[in-house]
Amino acid sequence: MGSSFKPEMVAGHSLGEFSALVANKALSFEDGLKLVSKRAQAMQKACEKEPSTMAAVMGLDENTVKEVLSHINEVVVPANYNSPGQIVISGSMQGVDIAVEKLKEAGAKRALPLKVGGAFHSPLMEPARVELEKAIKKTKITEPVCPIYQNASAQSVKNPEVIKSNLIAQLTSPVKWTQTVQNMIADGADEFIEVGPGKVLQGLIKKVKRDVNTSSATLE
Repeated sequence: MGSSFKPEMVAGHSLGEFSALVANKALSFEDGLKLVSKRAQAMQKACEKEPSTMAAVMGLDENTVKEVLSHINEVVVPANYNSPGQIVISGSMQGVDIAVEKLKEAGAKRALPLKVGGAFHSPLMEPARVELEKAIKKTKITEPVCPIYQNASAQSVKNPEVIKSNLIAQLTSPVKWTQTVQNMIADGADEFIEVGPGKVLQGLIKKVKRDVNTSSATLE
């Protein structure tokens, strides 16, 4: 991919949101690296503070998952709306354990604990959010060349201050990837190019809308 690459809109899944902000020139590459490093350190500290985990849930709709989780008296929340019928939940060890059983009872095809170090995109990341907020507020975010659809809102954003507030919210908010892809398509996206290794996001996009064009691009 050379310098002729000009996206009309961008989005990134979780950590990928920082890459998307570099791609649309809202964030410099150097500042992006600093924030990604700070984010990792802050999240690691939050993980060590309280043991927590995540689980993948297949075959249930968003409202059913929310309803089941709302009756569990532990910290457990939807963390990733990856595609219709694929939702990741996040919370305390006990909360996720209870949720896995309850979601199976509610008709989930599968509910599998994930091998992760903590409850990302949940209230348990609040200490990390506070720490990262300071770094984000000090970082220069400029008017991007095209809109970014951010995880926390799934909406088209170009305003640097709104970008910052969504970036801060991201650590304790769910990744609204399904809603993001739906909104990008509604706003005219008919081709998605995944930058980086693998085809995970292309697979998720195809589950949102089967007939959109997807492809891979690697940075040289």
